[in-house]
Formats: sequence, C-alpha cells, structure tokens
Amino acid sequence: MSDLTLGALYGIATLVIMFSGLPIAFALGVVATGFMYFCMPPSSLDTITQNVYEEMASITLLSIPLFILKGAAIGKSPAGKDLYSAIHTWMHKIPGGLGIANVFACALFAAMAGSSPATCSAIGSAGIPEMRKRGYSPGFAAGIIAAGGTLGILLPPSITMILYAVAAEQSLGRLFLAGIGPGILLVVLFAGYAVYRARKEYQLALQVYNQGGAKSAYLEDEHFTLAQKVEMLPRVLPFIILLIGVMVALYGGFATPSETAGLGALLAMLLLAVIYGVWRPSELSPILSSSIKESTMLLLIIGMSLFYSYVMSYLHISQSAAAWVVSLHLSKWLLLAVILLMVIVFGFFLPPVSIILMTAPIILPPLKDAGFDLIWFGIVMTVVMEMGLIHPPVGLNIFVIKNIAPDIPLKDVVWGVFPFLLLMLLAVVLLCFFPAIATGLPDLIMGAK
Repeated sequence: MSDLTLGALYGIATLVIMFSGLPIAFALGVVATGFMYFCMPPSSLDTITQNVYEEMASITLLSIPLFILKGAAIGKSPAGKDLYSAIHTWMHKIPGGLGIANVFACALFAAMAGSSPATCSAIGSAGIPEMRKRGYSPGFAAGIIAAGGTLGILLPPSITMILYAVAAEQSLGRLFLAGIGPGILLVVLFAGYAVYRARKEYQLALQVYNQGGAKSAYLEDEHFTLAQKVEMLPRVLPFIILLIGVMVALYGGFATPSETAGLGALLAMLLLAVIYGVWRPSELSPILSSSIKESTMLLLIIGMSLFYSYVMSYLHISQSAAAWVVSLHLSKWLLLAVILLMVIVFGFFLPPVSIILMTAPIILPPLKDAGFDLIWFGIVMTVVMEMGLIHPPVGLNIFVIKNIAPDIPLKDVVWGVFPFLLLMLLAVVLLCFFPAIATGLPDLIMGAK
C-alpha cells in the first residue's frame, strides 16, 4: 500500500471516528491503535502505554496543570469579577468604555489563566449582564467576550504555546515573548471596534429616543466618585503584581517555565486566602476539582495526540505529506497560505491542542525549508487558531457564551463575533507584512536568533 493511500485512510478513519461522537482523546487513540495493529509489527502493541508515557514525560508539559491551577484559583473566585469591575469603574467615561473594559479584563485575565474558555467564563459571567444592562446589544456583548477570551491562547502563559514549543522544539521563553506584541495588537483592534460599535449603538438609541421612543440604558449617565474608584484598587493590584512577578521570574531568568507556573499557582492560592479568605477545604474544593478535571482532560488529549503523531510518523505518513507539499514547488507565501487554510479547516472540528500536535510533523519541515521563522509562524498559527475558537461549527467560545448567557440566540452570538474574525484576519496580514510585531521583543530581550 502506498504512503498516499495509507495517509488518506488514516485521515478518513480519523474523521469518521471523530464524527461518531467519541471524545477527541479516545478517537485519536482508537485510530492510532487500529493502524498500529494492522500496519505495524504485532510487538508494537506492547509499547502503547510506554509510548504515551514517554511522549508526556516532558518537564515543559508539567507547567500546564500548574498554570491551570493558577487560572482556576482566579476564575473560581470573585477575583475575576473584581478585576472587571475595577477596570469598568476607571474607564466608564470613555465612549464604549464598558466594551473596552471587558477587552482589557479579558486580556489581563488571559495573561493570568492561559485558557480561553476560563477567560470567557470568568469575565463573561459578569461582563455580559453588565453590558446588556447598560444598553449594549446582546450580539455585541457576546462578541466582545467571545473574542476577548481567545486572547487566552496568545498572551503568555499560554497552554497552546507550551504545546507548540514542545512540538516545534522551540524556546518557550522566546515564544511567550513573541505573543505579547500580537496580543497587544489584538487588544487595540478589539478596543477600537468596541468604541466604534458603541458609538453607533449610542447614536441609534439617541435617534429612537428623540423620535419619542423608549430611553435606552445607553443614554443613562453613570458616575463613580474618586473614593469608589480608589476602593476597587486594593483587591486588584495584588493580582496585577502577581502577573508582573511571574513574568519577571520567567523572563528575568530566575525560574524555568515549570517553576514559574508553580510559583504563580502558589501565590494565587495565597492571595485568595489573604484577600478573599478562601482557605477552608470546602472553599478550595471547587478550585482543585476544576483544575484536576481540566488538567486530566487536556493531558489525555496531549498524550493521545502525540501517540497519534508517533504512529503517523512511523508509517511515514507525515514525512510523505511534507514531501508532497514540497514537491508542489509553491512559492513561499502561497505555501504559508495553503497551510493556514488547512489550519482554518481543522479549526472547524478540532481544538487548538489537537491541531498543533496532529499537524506539526507535517507542516513544520516545509515551512522551515522555505525560510520561515518557526517562532513567528507559531504566533501566526495561534491567531488563526483563535479564529477557530469563535467560528462555527465548533467555536468553543461560542458555546461557552451560550452556557453563561443562554437567553442570547445562537444567531446573535455568531453575528456578534463576525467583525472580530475580520479583525483577527487583519492581524494575520499585519504580522505577515511586519513580522517584527512578533519577533521584535524576543530579539530585543533574548538576542537575535
């Protein structure tokens, strides 16, 4: 059987098993085990558990459960709502300030949690009701949170970037630094759109009111005293200091990524105990339970995805696919466009974790041969995968929004995120024309490669 035929069967079997409704981790494991049984020596079946264990026995992957614990400590406590409320209190006078506050809150929470669904849930549970109460249309409110939540896989510490660093054998510290510039770019684009859209909705509400219609909450003048603004700071500043401290420890060379993750988780739990009085077992139980469930699910997907990639490599499927792509003799940028289109299509069905681990053996060698910086490509790929989190049919963040705001029709949520998809596409184009947006900071701090 030719490599092309074997690869086609491998891909078809994967899609069939996934569409059967089997969880992603088990679907990948079933496909890999089946092809190992039929296409590899019988003795290889004895090494399945060893392969999965060895693929996961990485000190870099150890940081994932610790970053998840840090995110859960903040997300499962009042800290996320306090963070949002403080930003809103200080920015409410800016046109569209509530939308900007939600974007900034998502960015700061993402930088502490490293997870898109956690960011969506923590900020959205407070932000969406507040925006709707103040006149924001349901689709607009949902779109801001869904798009802001995607920053969780771009801004460090990003779990997705940890996996990319492992798959691409790149420096995690350099990759984290490379995500800061594009992350700020997306925050600016999202905030700019929030101002534009809020002004547009405000003018529409004013027009309706002047014509004798009902007075929208948009037209209400909200006011916070200086005392109220200052009152919000003590609960938020410690977490900002935590974020800065973790970044200094990581980029200052004082700790490895795994040590930094452990330090961040420990300090987050300590701050919860001191600021919110969360220290009793009954209060810690939801945090620890959530961390264990999410870590187990994620690490199981990682282990099975790496096992799936191992079988694909052993059968020369990934090598043949990479050789086929190279044989097309595509121009440098056309090659990039084809690969990113493939990532977009995979994003219809798969989460970023699976996309990285399944495609890395195929797409990275041709890109490296074409002269692309794999750190830069990791950032571009991450932005493209961010788009997958908010576009149908999977759009994980869309369903997180539906869970926290079930009364908003799915159609409104989808149309609400559409402008943000266009802004992400614009960010990809800007990264292609100005790669220093991603590579400038790591080159400045860690030296040019």
